[in-house]
Amino acid sequence: MLAKQSNRPAARRRAVTGALGLALLGAGLPAVTATANEAEPGTARFYDQKITWSACEGMDVPKDLQCGKVTVPLDYDRPGSGTLDLALARYPATTDDPRGSVLLNFGGPGGSGVSELSAGGKEFMHLTNDYDVVTFDPRGVGRSSPVTCGPATVDIIEATNGDETLTEPEDVLRRLRDAAAECAEHSGPVLRHIGTVDAARDLDVMRRALGDDRLNYLGFSYGTRLGAVYAAQFPDKVGRMVLDGVDTLTEPLTEQGLAGARGQQTALENFLDWCVEDIACPFGQDARDARRQVEQVIASLDEDPVPTGFGEPFSGQDMVGAVGQALYSEELWPSLQRALAQLMEDGDTRGLEGFVSGGVTFPVRAPKPAEDRERAGGGLTDQEDVPMDNLPAALMAINCADDPDRPSAAQVAGSLGRLRERYEEASPVFGRYRLTQVLMCYGRPKGTDYIRDDVKDLDTARMLLVGTRGDPATPYRWTEETAERLGAPAVVLDNKGEGHTGYASSECVHRKVDDFLLYGSLPADGSSCGSETPRSEDD
Repeated sequence: MLAKQSNRPAARRRAVTGALGLALLGAGLPAVTATANEAEPGTARFYDQKITWSACEGMDVPKDLQCGKVTVPLDYDRPGSGTLDLALARYPATTDDPRGSVLLNFGGPGGSGVSELSAGGKEFMHLTNDYDVVTFDPRGVGRSSPVTCGPATVDIIEATNGDETLTEPEDVLRRLRDAAAECAEHSGPVLRHIGTVDAARDLDVMRRALGDDRLNYLGFSYGTRLGAVYAAQFPDKVGRMVLDGVDTLTEPLTEQGLAGARGQQTALENFLDWCVEDIACPFGQDARDARRQVEQVIASLDEDPVPTGFGEPFSGQDMVGAVGQALYSEELWPSLQRALAQLMEDGDTRGLEGFVSGGVTFPVRAPKPAEDRERAGGGLTDQEDVPMDNLPAALMAINCADDPDRPSAAQVAGSLGRLRERYEEASPVFGRYRLTQVLMCYGRPKGTDYIRDDVKDLDTARMLLVGTRGDPATPYRWTEETAERLGAPAVVLDNKGEGHTGYASSECVHRKVDDFLLYGSLPADGSSCGSETPRSEDD
C-alpha cells in the first residue's frame, strides 16, 4: 500500500524510492507532554468548521469521488500564527443513515491519499455500506502545502548513491547538510511543522469536521504509526481503529534499515523459491543457484550498466531498487519473473524500470517558489504545481521529524565500517542499498522524542493490528512489539502470507478488517489468516 514514485526524468531517485520501504524514520518538533484536546486556547475555530464536498475538478478521477478541504493551524503551539488547508477526498456512503466516516492513510510517508484513493478505491467499496470512506493529503504532501528540496533532491541522491558514502563520508555529510538547508529554503514554513505529531492533531480536526464523535481509522505501514500517535494523544476519541503493516515505535534509524534489508532479502528468497518451480524461471530450477545468479547480475550491472530507452545507464543498484519495489506485493511475482527474464535473455530493462516508475506521475511544471506559497496563506496547491520531488522530500522530512537521533559527523564516519558489515550480512542484495539511507536525516534539526518515549500503555477502545509474516518492509516482530507496547487495547491478527500489508492481498484479512470496521466484530487476539495463492495482476 505504499505510494510508489517515478525515477524519471534524469534526476534518478532510486535511493529515495528504496527508502519508501522503510516508511519509518525520523526534524524539529517539540515533545508533546500532555494529551491534546479540542478545548485548547485558539483551536475552537478549527473544530467548528464544516467540510463542503464537491466534484474533484481538474483531475482524472472516478465520477463518484468527491473532494473537499479542512483548515488546520500551521503551528498548534501558536494557532493564530498561520493556517494550512489539507486536501480531502471521499466516496460517500451508499446507505441513507451511515454511522459516520472511516479515515484512511496509505502510508509512505509522503504519499498522496487523494491520489491513492482515486487509483485504488475499489478495495474499499464494501466499507461504503456503512461509512463515508475518506482520505487526505497530510501536511507537506500533495496539494497540502507540499514540501520540496528543489535541485537539492539530485544532490541528496548523488551524495548517497555511490561508494563515496563509505570512502569519503565527511564530504558526503557536508553535501547532505547543504542540501538540508536548501530543502528548508524551498519548502517554506510548513517544513518546520511537519511530522506525525502534528499530523495526528490534524486527524482530530478532520474527525470533528466530518461530524464524528470518535475516529474510525484504517492505516497502512507508516499510517500505523500515525494511528498509534493519534491514540496516545486522543485516547477518548478512538473509535474502530485498524493498523495494517505495523510500524516500529522505538527502533532507531540504523535498526530500521537493517530490518528492511532482512525483510527484503527474505522476500527475495521466497520469490526465488516460487520462481524455480516454474520452467519459465530465468534462473533455472535450483533456488540456491538462483540466489547466486541474482547477486552476479547485480554486480555485473554495477560494473557495466546497460543503456535504457531514456538514454541513461541501468546499474545493479537500479535493479535492486526495482526488485525491492516489486517484492512489496506477492501479486507482482509473475510480472517480476517476466521482467527479470527480459533482462537476462535480451538485456531489456523496461520491465524492471516499470516497477520503479509505477504510481505517482510527477508534473513537468516547475514548482512555485516557497514565498509565493507562503503569500497564498496555506491554501491548496493546484495539482499541476505539486513539485516533482514532493514524495521523496516529504518522506525525508516526516521521517526525520519523527527521529530524535542526530549523531555527529565523527560518530557517523566512525560507525560506517561496522554498519556496512552488519548490513551486508543482513542482505547481500539489499544491504548496500539500505545503508546509504541511514544518512538522510543528517543536517536536519533533531526530531521529536514523543513517539519513542510516550506512545505506550494506551487506555483506548480496542484496536486491530495486522502483521504479515512475509512483509518485506514492516517485519512481523514489529506487530508483536508494538502490540505489547500499546498494551491492553491491541488485538493482533497474524497474516501468514507474503507482501507488504494484508488488506489488499488476503481475502481473509480483508474480511476480518471489514467485519471490525462495519460491525465491531474483532477476531480473537493471536488468531491468524492462512497463506493464499498469489494472484497475477491480470486476474
